[in-house]
Amino acid sequence: MFPSPTKLVHILVSMAFALSISGCVGMADGIAPVKGFEVDRYLGKWYEIARLDHSFEEGLDQVTAEYSLREDGGVDVRNRGFSSESNSWEEAQGKAYFVGERDVGHLKVSFFGPFYGSYVIFELEQPGYEHAFIASYNKSYLWLLARKPDVDPSVITQFLATAKLHGFETDRLIFVNHK
Repeated sequence: MFPSPTKLVHILVSMAFALSISGCVGMADGIAPVKGFEVDRYLGKWYEIARLDHSFEEGLDQVTAEYSLREDGGVDVRNRGFSSESNSWEEAQGKAYFVGERDVGHLKVSFFGPFYGSYVIFELEQPGYEHAFIASYNKSYLWLLARKPDVDPSVITQFLATAKLHGFETDRLIFVNHK
């Protein structure tokens, strides 16, 4: 027996919604998360060195991200940046959870409600976890994070080459002012 037309529409809308949400925790073509990831070593403060700009970060300088463990096994996320336009600090609190195994650098992060986006660490400096290349579910999201507000120029050269190789629009990158 087939469901009623109303029930069928409800089922199809629910499926489409579920697929659209799950698509946001996937990975961009050609991007693979690091393996051997140790979340305890990743915790703490990171400085945003470069990014592909989006409305939620537009106009922000001195951007940092701080990660700490949650009691439920996830990761608390605190992003902070300074807006010269409003002469004030803006902050966003979020939470992240591993998509799969805890030793793989692929998490889903949420800053509002039940909606999650993919956080894929696809390059991570070893052995010190001094810088990381981060992407999301598509190639319009890209970040270079580092433990210090300034990085060696060779890190930026490596980041640009890797990003270009993976098909990111490196000419759209914003380099963050930390002064």
